[in-house]
Amino acid sequence: MLEKTLIKQNIPAERRLCATRRGFVFGKISLITALFLAVMVLHSAAGVLVAPTVIFISDKGRTGRMTVQNPTDKPQEITVYFSFGLPKSDSLGNVTVRLTDTLITDPNSALGWVKAFPRKMILQPKGSQVVRFRATPPKDLPEGEYWARVVVRSQDGETTLPSPTAEGAITTKLNMIMQTAIMLKYRKGQLTSKLELGETSATVDGEKVKVMIDMKNTGNCSYIGMLACRLMDANNKEISHASVQLAVYRNLLRRVELPIREGSFMKPYRVEIGISTSGRKDIAAEDMITGNEISQALAVQ
Repeated sequence: MLEKTLIKQNIPAERRLCATRRGFVFGKISLITALFLAVMVLHSAAGVLVAPTVIFISDKGRTGRMTVQNPTDKPQEITVYFSFGLPKSDSLGNVTVRLTDTLITDPNSALGWVKAFPRKMILQPKGSQVVRFRATPPKDLPEGEYWARVVVRSQDGETTLPSPTAEGAITTKLNMIMQTAIMLKYRKGQLTSKLELGETSATVDGEKVKVMIDMKNTGNCSYIGMLACRLMDANNKEISHASVQLAVYRNLLRRVELPIREGSFMKPYRVEIGISTSGRKDIAAEDMITGNEISQALAVQ
């Protein structure tokens, strides 16, 4: 049996995909051919659909739910478990999420007192299943928001062991395992969503302006909203703009790149930054915590 795990992280949407390649190889096969087969299957593999993208549980009911749907034409074996991971950034403003299951010391971790039912299931083609969550937090839990990642793992529910054909022929069986991780938030008491800006800068980098925005969460829940940047010229004409979804749990350094379009734009340039908890379309209005708004103008260096 040949087993290899490939991991790909895509953080701006706060998701993680994991594919595992398992192959039974008969005869002689080169490493190049094996890698080629793995890539081909990885690109064609399909996983399950999960909704909503964020699960909210409050101290008033302590329950939540999630729907898992199988859009494929094969049965899918589903496993649900919990992990922990927050968006973190490096010195270049690259944001990633690293999931971990052990040695969790974060005081806002909900691991250990959130359960899922059922945790394992077989989803028939085009079928769906509701997964329910129950929180049993410690009695002395302070007010605030607590987090865990719900990891949904899927693989084909029906597999067959391949058999060799003629002498020297190659027969492989590749079984893809897909994983997606979404955020679960448990909320207790009065919540405050507040963000502060640290050091910010806007510098020309080739044919674009690189904006670096350092943010600090000073509330007792995650700051969820939108970050918008506009590149303006001396005559107040917009050169370009960009907006990204924002999720700040602790501190976060975010990089935004604005192209310098061709045109009759006058220097000096400036960047206008706007941060708000409004504008999110992926989270229901009743689940949003209204926070402070921030606006700032930067001279482009």
